[in-house]
Amino acid sequence: MQERYIATVDLGTSKLALCVAKVLGDNVQIIYYKERPSDGMRYNCVFNPRRAAVPLRAAIAEAEDELQIKIMQVVVGLPRYGVRQETASAEIVRSVPSALIEQDEINALKNIALDTYPLSDSNSEMIYGAVPQSFSTDDVIGSEEDVVGTTSDKLSGNFKIFVGKKKAAHNIDIMLNDAGVALAQPIFTPAAVGNAVLKNDEMTNGVALMEIGAGVSSLAIYQGGIMRFFSYIPFGGKNVTTDIRLECAFDDTLAENIKLAFGACMPERLQNMGDKILQINDEENGSFENLPIKYLSEIINSRCREIVEALLYQIQESGFADRLRCGIVLTGGTANLPNLCTLIKEMSGYNVRVGYPLARKFGSDGCPGIGEVEAATSVGLVLEAVTDPYLNCTEEVTAEAEEEEEETVPVNVVEIKDEPPVRDTLFDDDEIEKRPPVKPERPKKPKKEKPAKPNKPEKDGGFTIFWKKVSNVLEKGFEGTLAGLYDDMGNNEEKQQ
Repeated sequence: MQERYIATVDLGTSKLALCVAKVLGDNVQIIYYKERPSDGMRYNCVFNPRRAAVPLRAAIAEAEDELQIKIMQVVVGLPRYGVRQETASAEIVRSVPSALIEQDEINALKNIALDTYPLSDSNSEMIYGAVPQSFSTDDVIGSEEDVVGTTSDKLSGNFKIFVGKKKAAHNIDIMLNDAGVALAQPIFTPAAVGNAVLKNDEMTNGVALMEIGAGVSSLAIYQGGIMRFFSYIPFGGKNVTTDIRLECAFDDTLAENIKLAFGACMPERLQNMGDKILQINDEENGSFENLPIKYLSEIINSRCREIVEALLYQIQESGFADRLRCGIVLTGGTANLPNLCTLIKEMSGYNVRVGYPLARKFGSDGCPGIGEVEAATSVGLVLEAVTDPYLNCTEEVTAEAEEEEEETVPVNVVEIKDEPPVRDTLFDDDEIEKRPPVKPERPKKPKKEKPAKPNKPEKDGGFTIFWKKVSNVLEKGFEGTLAGLYDDMGNNEEKQQ
């Protein structure tokens, strides 16, 4: 059984969360989860892909360095903003009525419903997802589990189709390309979040899932184990921060920090904290301002009531208000706001609990932050992506790959002045540069032999002449005298001179 990795990205209005899970068969182990501030996002949608890619690129690089893996593609949640739900149906006539209905036929029926649904504007809209509502055969009307394994001449199904903006999905592709990763799978997040935080009995008996994020709040209603209704409103925790900023004349960072540290709903329930006063120092001019905790709570409470009223109105419009036996489950980053659950319970009359990721559905091995309410979307994306047995988002970095990377990394050269540098040649670099290039040797032409010069006759010297005279005297019998001989030699020498 091969080990694989799933990497997911939760694109929020105020935060970006990267999660990595190791999957081996049915065992899902989340090994990495970190959040960082997002950029280029509005209403849970990417409006500036270049700016949005900057924190994503940094998050991927940090995860790769810590886990020693290479993230090639990521699973991304589609926006909740601008999504509407429609109803679609499809029917097929089976070629072999006596054969049992298999899962492949259910999937084919779903694809037919998606392909044949007429979009009002196919140039600007696309289908984000579809949820089966009911199936029917000749004898059975029920869920997917009811019809699989039966026989029938026909098979029909009804689906909830969720239609969103094509540009929002296209901007995600641009952002991922700029960040250097590919899109592994887009997932419609409300269904994924429900799988992460809702119990089976809640989904069966009826529950409303309220997800209050920074820029968008959404509502998903489950009944009979199926998501039956979805809607959204363009308000969230960021609007609460904006109210604090405008009312108290703070900047966004200070307003957000004050909300997280001292914010709460229902000022009448603050008890001892209601009498506390915050002293805000102004470092520029040395002055300070006083902000009563009770007044801060009144600001927050007004906006939270507006958000809850809008979501409760959507519950009434869904037609399931009387069938929510398990009440409301609250999730999203704003769910951590103190007294918010109590406020929803007083306004609606339903039982309310905070929806944390269910630990029984995955392992975390002590991964920090994965059990918090902010991580619900990331866990849901992982659980949804795991159903694809062939999906693997990463590749492990081997020792050979690390050596190749080390070779390509530039090394800073430090010059040592005390010791001469070691050279691979006999010459210094300066000398090598000064030497003229060596010209190739031309073959030498054979030398022509000159004819030998004739020997010149030697000139007779004084001794040679004397010896010749002596020889002549001896041959002639010594007729002259020695004095005459010397006289003759003297005369000859004078002639030669």
